[in-house]
Amino acid sequence: MELNKLLQAIDVLKTYNKQNPDITGLAYHSGRVTNGNLFVCMKGLLTDGHKYLEHAVQNGAVAAVVEDVQEDINIPQFVVKNSRIALARLANHFYNEPSKKLNMIGVTATNGKTTTTFMTNTILEEAGLKTGLIGTVAVKYGDYSFPSELTTPESLDLQYYLDQMVKHNVSHVTMEVSSKAQEAHRVEKVDYDIVSLNNVSREHIDDHGSFEDYLEAKSRMIRNASKRSYAILNLDDEYSASLINETKAKVVTFGVENDEGHVACRNLDLSTGRAKFTVEIRKAFGKYPNMIHPQSFDIELSVPGLHSVYNSMVAIMIGLLSGVAIPTIQFALKNFVGVERRFEYIYENDFKVIDDHFANAGNIDVTLKTVERMTYNQFHLVYSIRGGRGPTVNRENAEAIAYWAPELGLKEIFATKSSSHVADKDQVSKDEEEAFLEVIEKAGLKVHVYEELEDAIHNVIQKVKPQDLIILGGAQGMDYGAGLTLQIINDLKPNISEEQLFIPLRNRVAGVTKEQKKLLLKLTPHQ
Repeated sequence: MELNKLLQAIDVLKTYNKQNPDITGLAYHSGRVTNGNLFVCMKGLLTDGHKYLEHAVQNGAVAAVVEDVQEDINIPQFVVKNSRIALARLANHFYNEPSKKLNMIGVTATNGKTTTTFMTNTILEEAGLKTGLIGTVAVKYGDYSFPSELTTPESLDLQYYLDQMVKHNVSHVTMEVSSKAQEAHRVEKVDYDIVSLNNVSREHIDDHGSFEDYLEAKSRMIRNASKRSYAILNLDDEYSASLINETKAKVVTFGVENDEGHVACRNLDLSTGRAKFTVEIRKAFGKYPNMIHPQSFDIELSVPGLHSVYNSMVAIMIGLLSGVAIPTIQFALKNFVGVERRFEYIYENDFKVIDDHFANAGNIDVTLKTVERMTYNQFHLVYSIRGGRGPTVNRENAEAIAYWAPELGLKEIFATKSSSHVADKDQVSKDEEEAFLEVIEKAGLKVHVYEELEDAIHNVIQKVKPQDLIILGGAQGMDYGAGLTLQIINDLKPNISEEQLFIPLRNRVAGVTKEQKKLLLKLTPHQ
């Protein structure tokens, strides 16, 4: 594409050394520049892309979009107010607006984005649609699947993926949209057909500066949705419900506790941990009135947890809005096996072990609300303190645990810093540890702090009795918790079949050691 045609997508404030070369592609990382590329210099929290402009030129960049001109570098430079916005618009233009050729579904929430997108993708695939999936775990389309680097990719990468999906004849794309992605303009030019906001709780406070700033970023996708799109909002969540009159989109509402929306949840049974409930369509909505009219139908989930009910309600409504038949939705959800580390049962024998992301206070609250409805003898918690997220999140997580402790009979916590199982950026600081411990100790709970994850788990397994329940709670620091737990159980109970014991790790992306991968390959050669 000629540079002048490409630049029509952005507002250029100033030009240095104007020329009009042909552009072979875009890049924002100097190491990925190839001959004929336009390099976009972006300013970030950790570094400034302007520092790498010379390296980009050495690798073949023939022009640059900048916020600050470097006159000693003799290529055309085009000054913009915000290079992140410019990158999003340039990428969208370069790839010929791919999102307009797709049915785009944007899913945001503090908790449950990953599970909701996977549930939705399962429903759409069961309906015979060709789908794409973009999120925390992976990017998937056609026969392609690879691990994600970010929950929502950088705008250039995102537009490339969408273009590839168009070329692979994908019709429906379900995408997790994080608050950081919205604030950083990664989804600036995505044209959504359906958007949803399930819940908002306090997360990333230290990243965004305040809860108010986080809420503004989180809700931006709903506020900016077009009048031709649909916005799915949760009446049980005050922040989601507050956006009903704040968007041009056609609003569709649901509730599990609040039954005044378009769709309500009835007869909820969580006695086994896995939900059964009735979906009642109270008001017609969408463009398929012959299907989405007042009626009721039953849903049975294979994945456990109250949060799974909320996630499935969003997925059900997306399915209905996409024209998927109710029997197909019922079958897809009953056979949906879940996403790793989202209230995932990893051991169900003489006692139960559940692995949960447990990332923030809202996540903890809905997880422990599910535990309250379960039947067990004694509840044990192994908790990985969050590193690299600041004292605020750790204090609020501790407050959520302390609130539920008396309700669940929890009297002691096995906390860990998981030092050998997290990256440098996720190491627990002294301030983060102290913020957590101060709240827990003030609540009168006994707490054991272990440097290593394995020690914390081992001590819990030594104490567990028949019919007890263990929660492995934590984000990055607990990724390896399930594998370590099963290995410890295997050592203590050698009479249990290894093949059955390690099944929960079979499809894991994270938290599996090389030794366990070899074992799983040996146990399941057909895979």
